[in-house]
Order: sequence, then C-alpha cells, then structure tokens
Amino acid sequence: MSKAAVFFGTGYEEIEALTVVDILRRAGVETTMASVTEERSVTGSHSITVTMDALFSEVEFGGLDVIVLPGGMPGTTNLEACETLMEQVDAFMAQDKIVAAICAAPSILGHRGYLKGRKACSFPNFESHLEGAEVMDQPAVIDGNIVTGRGMGAAVPFALAILEKLQGKEAAEKMAESIMYRA
Repeated sequence: MSKAAVFFGTGYEEIEALTVVDILRRAGVETTMASVTEERSVTGSHSITVTMDALFSEVEFGGLDVIVLPGGMPGTTNLEACETLMEQVDAFMAQDKIVAAICAAPSILGHRGYLKGRKACSFPNFESHLEGAEVMDQPAVIDGNIVTGRGMGAAVPFALAILEKLQGKEAAEKMAESIMYRA
C-alpha cells in the first residue's frame, strides 16, 4: 500500500489540503495529516481547525511515497520555515520520490531549485517564484517526481495527479468517475 503525508502549517488552504487527504484515502492510500506546528490541531487560512493524525516528529519518512505541501498563506511560508520539513523535501528529491505542491507551495520547490527545466504551475501571483520552470496554465502538472497544482479550484485534479503517480492513470480515471469529476 502506498503511503502519503500531507503537511499542515498554520494558515494552510483548507480545501487544497483536505481534498488530497480525502481522495487518497478513498483510493486506499495510507495518508497522514501531519502538523509542522507540533500542535495536534492546526488552523487554516479561513479559520477552520483540523485535528492532525500526527505531529511532524512522529512521521516515519522512510515509509512514505509522497510528501504533499498545500498552499495558503501564511501556510506556505510556515511550511518553508520548517527546516526539518525542508530537509525531508531535499531527501525525497535526492531519492526521486514524489513531492507535490499546490497554489503558493510550488514556490518552495522553485526557491530550492527543483523546478529548473521542468514544467510546473502555481497560483498566478507565485509564478515568478517557479525559478527556471516552464510555467503551465493547467490545473495540475506532473513532471517526473514533482506534481504541482494551481490553487483551490484545482484541488481535485491535483489530488488525482498525485493518485496517478501512485497508482497509475487508470486508477485516477476510475476515481474521477466515482466522485463525479469531469475535467
């Protein structure tokens, strides 16, 4: 069974984070909601508080197949400020494991130099942070081990793109059909 972790910093974009959790869990992916605040409950950018499955210190990174970075402000800034999370992003990139980021969060990958020569997307105000990327005007983009998404309105195609990376195109198409999603 594939394993994913979605990381929540204070001010995360609720729909982006929870849509990924929901779709991956529906597909049988063991998905952990993890707090980078070291608090069990994290409040999003629209004052929705969610109880996490784990604190950052409790996450077993060795068994994970994908790290997911939701956007939102200041959620993205708070994720990027978490040095131990950034060390894990670096380790996943070095191991060619999946790293997924949506909305403002692809800026983190741009700042770390991981988008050079790759196709990527983000919320329009953050496209200048996709350093070296070919910026795409698509809901979600897969380029190698990196999955990026535009923003809240692209949360479903972003989650389906992650599922495609984990279980293949057919599994993502079946999920899209089962949730009544039409591109």
